[in-house]
Amino acid sequence: MSVTIALEQPRQEGVIRLLDLSDAYAQSLYPAESNHLVDLSVLEKPSVSFLVARSDDAIVGCCAMVEAGDGTAEIKRMFVDPEARGLRIASGLMNALEAIAEKKGLTAIRLETGIYQPEAIALYRKYGYREIEPFGAYLPDPLSLFMEKQLA
Repeated sequence: MSVTIALEQPRQEGVIRLLDLSDAYAQSLYPAESNHLVDLSVLEKPSVSFLVARSDDAIVGCCAMVEAGDGTAEIKRMFVDPEARGLRIASGLMNALEAIAEKKGLTAIRLETGIYQPEAIALYRKYGYREIEPFGAYLPDPLSLFMEKQLA
């Protein structure tokens, strides 16, 4: 099974299916006030790089990098289809996302994830992300973990 990762538009059936799965998963773990999900219209903005992972043309993963306008960006909507987990798709998405960030000359990538997602936290730590204080418009939340990776 070969996996390809490319910049694509988010408004397509396979991506919407993944975002719906992601929403349902987040809602099963956290109360509404601790879910910081962005919708499709945000993902379509010019400041967003949206990556799609495909396996044999089926959409199996996605993630967005939203530029903050200050030389940093935030990872949003990182999600891999549960049927495709274990195929290193999230790692592929992270590699592609960081390559784009470096090309754009960004100084840091940040993210917010939930404390009940040990696989996501382990992935980000593996890539060198470290815990930070809440950033941007985020408020402290005992269910959220804020992380950042400084780029050269």
